[in-house]
Amino acid sequence: MSLLPVDIGPLNPPVPELAVAAVLFALVLLFCAWLTPRVRRVRAERAAAPHGVEARAEAVRREAETERARVAAPLAEARHDAARVRLRALEEGAAPVAEVRAEARREYATIVTRGQTRIATDRARAEAELRVQVSELASNLASRILGEQVEAKAEPRL
Repeated sequence: MSLLPVDIGPLNPPVPELAVAAVLFALVLLFCAWLTPRVRRVRAERAAAPHGVEARAEAVRREAETERARVAAPLAEARHDAARVRLRALEEGAAPVAEVRAEARREYATIVTRGQTRIATDRARAEAELRVQVSELASNLASRILGEQVEAKAEPRL
């Protein structure tokens, strides 16, 4: 059975096939009508997902900043306390060092003074001994040069 009484070839479909096609078309249309809202909802969720993640990341960042600020204050105070302790220890350690240095300077001055005194006395003694020997050596040399005996006479030097 044909839809039209005229023979137009393949453009004249049989009625049972046309009924099956209409039912199938209605089923596909209903399926698309059911599927379209779900697809839109899933696409909207996917589009909103990064924004939600960004919002959560921003909230976590703010929370981390407040936590860091809360922890930073005691840490800064602890650093200041440590610096004060180091400074106090340095000052306390510097006092004995200064005392030891002062004692060392006093000992140095004492040793240098004793050494200078000893050098001065040794020099005066050596000078006195050499004066006697110099006059003897000079008279011996003069005796050799002149060929006759010359007496050594020690003259005090002023």
